[in-house]
Amino acid sequence: MQVKARILDATAMRRALTRIAHEILERNGGAGDLVLVGIRTRGAFLAQRLGGLLQRIEGVQPPVAALDVTPYRDDRGAAGAGRPRPGDGAEARETGMDPVDVGGRRVVLVDDVLFTGRTVRAALDAVVDRGRPAGIQLAVLVDRGHRELPIRPDYVGKNVPTSRRERVAVRIEEVDGADEVVILEPARP
Repeated sequence: MQVKARILDATAMRRALTRIAHEILERNGGAGDLVLVGIRTRGAFLAQRLGGLLQRIEGVQPPVAALDVTPYRDDRGAAGAGRPRPGDGAEARETGMDPVDVGGRRVVLVDDVLFTGRTVRAALDAVVDRGRPAGIQLAVLVDRGHRELPIRPDYVGKNVPTSRRERVAVRIEEVDGADEVVILEPARP
């Protein structure tokens, strides 16, 4: 894969996250009963950044949790195979979510790229298995379209129309050593 276009640099990413933080606060009337749940790997770091921004803007630091949706994916062999079920004794480490109370709170799921919607569907299942939130919202840095499920983000850093053969790569300082978002395409022969 080769870089086709650089769509966000570090400054643009920071601005997008700051805008999303303000939108979250406006829609929810503050950060008092929020929980941020970042989908591992990059979504978890983006959730931490959003938590820091909410703290700086509002003076309230909502709990931030990381979520591994792997056990909830519907593309792991047979549909739902190996997925923890409520009441089967599954612990937080098995569901892949840091221990955090979501009951009665507004949960903001955070991910880097929204594509087919299958990762978000898995995250919804995982969160609901942890308790009954007052509501669940979705914040994504990049929405690239091509949904296979009826899932729509509440907060978007940037909408980027792509072809299915292209890939959107979000690179973040904590994992990749730099902040940027690029579109990758197959190398031409």
